[in-house]
Amino acid sequence: MAEWVRVATLEECEGNGCVHAATADGLEVVLVKWEDEVFALEDRCSHQDFPLSEGEVEDGKLECVFHGAKFDIRSGKAVQLPAIRPVKTYPVDVRGDEIFVDVS
Repeated sequence: MAEWVRVATLEECEGNGCVHAATADGLEVVLVKWEDEVFALEDRCSHQDFPLSEGEVEDGKLECVFHGAKFDIRSGKAVQLPAIRPVKTYPVDVRGDEIFVDVS
């Protein structure tokens, strides 16, 4: 069963490419706004456990600024070395101007 947790507002994640760190019921997540959609991923690089929320988005890929690993924001798949393992993604629901993440 879904466990939706409010993590932010749309105002906190404005503009294409916005990267915003949030906490969802104890889980650290990074919200990414890209092409009018909001995505949620685990806020830690699978390569060196560095916060992905410190990174930037380009062409739908979130880059870790520590070593340059990149992750597809839709699937969490590692798409550039040195990362080879994916990061977890979470379902997102935008309700009005509030962003909710399913942490179940």
